[in-house]
Parts: sequence; structure tokens; C-alpha cells
Amino acid sequence: MRLKGVRHLLPVIFVLALVVPIRGQSSGFHWWTDPQFQRDLSLAAEQSSRIEAIFQAGISTLRQRKQELDLQEAELSRLIAANADEPAVTRQVDKVETIRSDMNKARTLMLLHERQVLTPDQRVRLNKLHEQWEKDRRRPERGGVK
Repeated sequence: MRLKGVRHLLPVIFVLALVVPIRGQSSGFHWWTDPQFQRDLSLAAEQSSRIEAIFQAGISTLRQRKQELDLQEAELSRLIAANADEPAVTRQVDKVETIRSDMNKARTLMLLHERQVLTPDQRVRLNKLHEQWEKDRRRPERGGVK
């Protein structure tokens, strides 16, 4: 894929990244199953099913990797608390960051695969829906206090 094409994908991936959090315990907002989103996007049942399958496969992998990340971060904390030597801490940091990087890559690819199910028009509409959601979310509550 050319660099120019990748630049056009990044905003959409970013939008989808905001909609689907990476938290290990949370599966986020399933916008593809929400009746209002389905209507607004003209999302077919088959598209919704495909996105759900992509999400379920991806979130399963992410949850497993999150458990591994938690274990490796705990080990890193233990090494630091035990005043381990720098090479040992550095090796553990490398393990932690490799897992974190792998998780981010897997999540981004999951979001890309979900996006690929949508038509170009649906992608544009999803971006607009997200922009509106952001505006609505930023509105101050009564009295100007959030």
C-alpha cells in the first residue's frame, strides 16, 4: 500500500479506535449492533455479523495478551522493587513493550478489518457520526460544570 493511502486510513482508524477501547475487561460500545447506528449507516445485517466476528476474534486475542502484559508488568515492578541490575530490568522492559506493541498492532489491524467491511460512503457517515458524538460529549452540563 502506498504511503498516501496509509495517510487516508489513519483518521478512520483513529475514529474507530476511540469507539472501541482496548481495556481487557471491557468490550466497548458495539456500534455495529446499535439500531440507530445501523440505520444511520445503512448497515446490512451481514455487515454487522462480519464486524462482530472480527471483533470477537480480535478481542479474544487482546484479552489474552492483556493478561500476559499484566503478568510481565508485575514482574517488572518486582525487579525494580528488588533493585535488580539494569540489564535484567532492561530485558523485562523489552518484554513488556513488545507485548504492548503487539497489542496495539493487533488492535489497529482489527479496526482496519472492521473498517474494510464498510462501503466508502458508510465510512464517511461513520466519521460524521463520531464527530457529532464528540461534539455532544463535550457539551457542558447545566451550570457549565462537567
